[in-house]
Amino acid sequence: MSHPLSVWNTAPTSAPAKRKGRYAPGSAAHPAKMHPGIAAHAIRTYTQPGDLVLDPMCGIGTTLVEALHLGRNALGIEYEPQWATLASLNARTAAQESGASAGVIRCGDARHLTDLAPADARGEVALVVTSPPYGPSVHGQVRSSRETGERGVVKKDFRYGHDPANLAHVSTAHLLEAFTEILAQCRTMLRPGGTVVVTTRPWREHGELIDLPSAVLAAGKTAGLTPSERCVALLAGIRNGRLVTRPSFFQMKNVRDARRQGIPLSVVQHEDVLIFTKFGRRATPAQPREHRLLNTAAFRSRTCGRS
Repeated sequence: MSHPLSVWNTAPTSAPAKRKGRYAPGSAAHPAKMHPGIAAHAIRTYTQPGDLVLDPMCGIGTTLVEALHLGRNALGIEYEPQWATLASLNARTAAQESGASAGVIRCGDARHLTDLAPADARGEVALVVTSPPYGPSVHGQVRSSRETGERGVVKKDFRYGHDPANLAHVSTAHLLEAFTEILAQCRTMLRPGGTVVVTTRPWREHGELIDLPSAVLAAGKTAGLTPSERCVALLAGIRNGRLVTRPSFFQMKNVRDARRQGIPLSVVQHEDVLIFTKFGRRATPAQPREHRLLNTAAFRSRTCGRS
């Protein structure tokens, strides 16, 4: 009998290859698109056909598109109008291609999720799949002088939008406070026993490690959710037993700069996946709330299946 693993083989092909033919023109400009393989793996693992899947910060609608293609219903909230429009178009196309299910996208602040969502969706969500924004230091695309014919490197598509109230533009402390509010709203939307999957990763600012996964874990507990698993979703492929990495320009630059300074950094080719559960009535233990939020005895890993 094999030992259970917590590694999800979610990127046998690159994200652009997975999106090809499924997303409207302009979708690639979003600076922080979730890998479709991660969303699909989570949806297959934690839901059944016909279930309702929610992404409160849906961007171009990756979670919704994958849910619809898998026969689930989908609900998304997106703050920036341009991305909400693209998410609606992508979800509509996915619904037409799948021949079933329904997708609803609302434009607004996810901190007001319960006001934005359809009233009949409250308490009916089986799964939330989402990711907090990381800001321009982590995302974006570059074009080299070889491509532009100009000297130097040009960075583009690294902004979620120009609204200063967008959570991608605020401090890490403010982001975590807001994300805690969003997770609390998600808890209200979940049905008893429902699941929340949050993908995230650490990054460095001026050499300092920002441990966002641990901070998100604490935010989920504060929001009243119970941690149940912590997994790793690969962003690299696997060929003949070896990882095939797909590092970005920024990852390679940061690693090289660090190694020149004697810091032994490596390219990160995974997302941390934090899984929380909303206790159902039968599963809720008879104990004070403070103890319940800190009880991680049920925290476990899940065996990876082929995505």
